[in-house]
This record gives sequence, C-alpha cells and structure tokens, in this order.
Amino acid sequence: MRNLSVAELAENVVEGSRGHVARAITLVESLKPQHREQAHELLQLLAPHTGRAFRVGISGVPGAGKSTFINAMGTKLIDEHGHQVAVLAVDPSSTRTGGSILGDRTRMGELANREAAFVRPSPSAGHLGGVARATRESMLVLEAAGYDVVLVETVGVGQSEVAVAGMVDTFLFLHVARTGDQLQGIKRGILELADVIAITKADGDNEQAARVSARELSIAMKLISSDESKRRAPVLTCSSYTGAGLDDLWSTVEKHRAELESAGELTTRRLEQQRAWLWNMVEQEVVQRLRTSPEVREVADRVEADLDAERLSAVEGAAAILEAYAATFGR
Repeated sequence: MRNLSVAELAENVVEGSRGHVARAITLVESLKPQHREQAHELLQLLAPHTGRAFRVGISGVPGAGKSTFINAMGTKLIDEHGHQVAVLAVDPSSTRTGGSILGDRTRMGELANREAAFVRPSPSAGHLGGVARATRESMLVLEAAGYDVVLVETVGVGQSEVAVAGMVDTFLFLHVARTGDQLQGIKRGILELADVIAITKADGDNEQAARVSARELSIAMKLISSDESKRRAPVLTCSSYTGAGLDDLWSTVEKHRAELESAGELTTRRLEQQRAWLWNMVEQEVVQRLRTSPEVREVADRVEADLDAERLSAVEGAAAILEAYAATFGR
C-alpha cells in the first residue's frame, strides 16, 4: 500500500476500506511523536463521522468465556440484525517489552471471517488495567468507517473495567456458575459499574446452576443499594454454544441504551467521558515529558542516585524533579 496523506487515509476510512481502517488504527496505536501528530490530525478529520455507534463494554470473571460470547453475539448481530460489528479486544501487555498475547482473534474465528465484522486485538502497552489510550481512539476510527456496534472486551483484571466503563454506553458483565462461592472475588465496585449482567454457559447440565447463580446475583444487586428508585442491573442467563438467551440479552442491552437516550443521559454520559478523556490525555502528556526530557531526565538520574545512597528523601527528590520540569517547560 502506497504512502498516503492523512487526508487520503481519512477519506478511505470513511469509505469503509478495511485495509485503511487497519492502517489508521496502527497509526493511532503508535507512540512515536511524528505518528501522534498524524493521529491527532486524522481524528480531527474523522470527528464528523463518529459518535453514532452503540458502544458496549464487556468484561467478566476468568472462565466466563468473554471471547466465545463475543464471537456468538457478534455473529448473531450481523447475520440476524444486519449490524456492522467491530471488536476491540484489549490484551495484557508486558510493561517491560510492550509485547502482547494477541490470542483473542483465534477465539473469534467465525466472527472475524465475516465481511461485516472487524476484530482488532489492542495491545495495552502497560496502561492502567490493560486498557490502552489507543482503544478509545481506535473506537473513533471504527465508528467513522461505519461500524454501528463497537464491542470493547477487557482483560478483566480489576481496574480495567473502570477504564472501559468510562468509554462505553452500556457495560455488560459476564459471570459463570459453578465457580465455588458465586459472589466471592467479584468486587462490589464492578457490580456497581455493570448495566447488565449475564450468567454464561447456561446449557446442558449447567443450565440449572446458571439460573441459581442468576438469582443469587439478583439478590446481591438488591443488597448493594437499598434505594428502590435507583436502577439495578438485570441478571440474565445465556449460552454462547446453543445461542439460548442471546436475543433476550441483546434486547436488554438495547433497552438500557434506549432508557439513557430517552432520559437525556446518554449525551451527558458521553460529555463526562470526553471530559475524563481530556484530563487523561493531559496527564499522559505530562508524564511523557517527564520521562523523555533530557533536562528532567538528568535531574531524575541524579535524584535516584542520591535516593539510593540515602542522601535525600523521596519527598525531596520529587520536589527536585518537579522543579526541573517547571524550569524546562515553564511555570
């Protein structure tokens, strides 16, 4: 593929060219300063074509079958509902090497082979909870390309759910029956984030256990909040293998978004997400400057040496580094 200007790349993305969509996502994932400038220009050009997709975050306990669920649900949304479905599967990355185990695509083989689907593993590059900065920007690229449902799968390691909930319209939490104490290990904060909860693998001998687990979680949701006026996440059961319950589950997900729209809360939610994203980018830029500035790095190396030799405290060292930052970039 020949070199394109940013404007040409944006034009091809809007036309839905899969190759150019992949190229655009690679660009927004890059951390190189030159690429970051081009990515910012690209996102500005794509902005008028974004914001119309249904953004759904999906997380769950280990063994809940997130990727298998997405494969089954995504295929159904394309074949039976006529949607264009994009999946951003956030992978755990090494904070030392930036390496990523991009295995989700192999577990979504049926979906990945659909012309109306785009499955993209998204290396986290060590960002909080495995959720990359690039995930949000990749979402905008996919929306501009015409994908009207964007599913964001998290690695399910705690803080990542908070980050994903901050970029989607509906947050779907997957649980599985027969995992010992049904509620053990599920943090209250995760349940509070959930807009819809599904017990997966509700088929065969496990179907009854899934229903019991659903009832237990429904009771747990009532215990979390005694406020009767506050919406509680509905708990359903489904099977990615047989397809049972998938239609009801998607209808519930759509109902949640419709409720947000009718109450005017969807616009408010997205504005709040934009505000949070703004400050997240500012913080990342400040940290990047701290780490890459030669002047600041020189002071930081000296501070670390003095810290190791116990010649100064962490408080004093932090003050010295911040002073160097202010002197370099202006107060």
